[in-house]
Amino acid sequence: MKKLASIVLTGVLSVGFLFAAPASSVTVTWNVLKTLDKTKKNTPAEALNGKEVTIPGFMVPFEDDAENVSEFLLVPFAGACIHVPPPPPNQMIYVKLPKGKTTKFPWTDPISVTGKLHISTVDSPYGDVSYNMDGEVVAPYEE
Repeated sequence: MKKLASIVLTGVLSVGFLFAAPASSVTVTWNVLKTLDKTKKNTPAEALNGKEVTIPGFMVPFEDDAENVSEFLLVPFAGACIHVPPPPPNQMIYVKLPKGKTTKFPWTDPISVTGKLHISTVDSPYGDVSYNMDGEVVAPYEE
């Protein structure tokens, strides 16, 4: 079983945790996520609605404080939304961490996020997003 290095999540007190993706989570690729199409039924992406998943990608934070990020977009490539136009809605995930928890913004380093995935349109500063996730684990990405 792969061990994931921790990214410190902070609560009321600064407490570090070592996280690993739950055994019940399914690792999902961006190729699967981009199958979401409102004109088609029963896509592989639709089967993930409400499931515990782990998705690698890059963080685009909403907050200016790089040390205390609680909400962010997960995107498939570094610099998306910042230096280039945003990806299509089915290639962005709005991630919200549990109340009182934050993570550090890793700049251009890939991360892996685990949580419950939902298909729903979310309005973000970068346009519509097709997915939202109840983020539980944020860790550096390891192949």
